[in-house]
Amino acid sequence: MDAETETVVHNGGCHCKSVRWKVLAPSSVVAWDCNCSNCYMRANNHFVVPAENFELLGDSGKFITTYTFGTHTAKHTFCKICGITSFYYPRSNPDGVAVSFRCVDPGTLTHIEIRHFDGKNWERSYNQTGIASWSKVQK
Repeated sequence: MDAETETVVHNGGCHCKSVRWKVLAPSSVVAWDCNCSNCYMRANNHFVVPAENFELLGDSGKFITTYTFGTHTAKHTFCKICGITSFYYPRSNPDGVAVSFRCVDPGTLTHIEIRHFDGKNWERSYNQTGIASWSKVQK
């Protein structure tokens, strides 16, 4: 495993720290800048990990609420106290978790490559970007 793919533990959460989690992911990540109606309004940029690499910590679950729209496949989670979406369950990766890279505590992310996901033309972008592969466990 080289430095680009070696995984580290990233800790993070929401602004008020009521929601905390840890995620196992490379120190260098690909973050998706999506322009769907929800992500665009939130200026959401996220990297995707397999669900098994994400762990909600402590009693964080009691501070989370969820919003869905359209197909109701994506589960947009956010803190009931401060309103920050530090992670969510994306339509593109139902077997994964999308982590807002700006919500990762400082010190463990060494590089972030931003790629565009055209959420306004979801099906085409889904087929062209290969985003679905990002939530698969690498063996």
